[in-house]
Amino acid sequence: MNSDQNLELGLLKPELQAIATSVRALAQTCQGDTLALLALLRALESWHREIRDGVFQESLPDNRQALYALLKDMEEGGGWPYIERMKLRSLLEKLSAAESPNSSHPLPLESETHPPQPG
Repeated sequence: MNSDQNLELGLLKPELQAIATSVRALAQTCQGDTLALLALLRALESWHREIRDGVFQESLPDNRQALYALLKDMEEGGGWPYIERMKLRSLLEKLSAAESPNSSHPLPLESETHPPQPG
């Protein structure tokens, strides 16, 4: 990364910190509200996709030397930004752990939610 890029990133750092602080505060405000937190995660994923598919792709290097420099910087700086999704299995395991034998509201079995149709 050259000194001009370091300067540009340094100028962005306070803005990125302000965004991070705002997102964390919003997440704290939504604590306990699963639907609101899910909406926040969906918004973050959408913004990531919007930036990646828009202005990022438009700004990709148009020569080999610049592409090499970008790839080298990505390798040194932690690789490609990735937003990991919770695995369905993890969600189900968490629900199973929360559901105890004394639970007053167990999850219904599929057969209980969709009774057999007369044939």
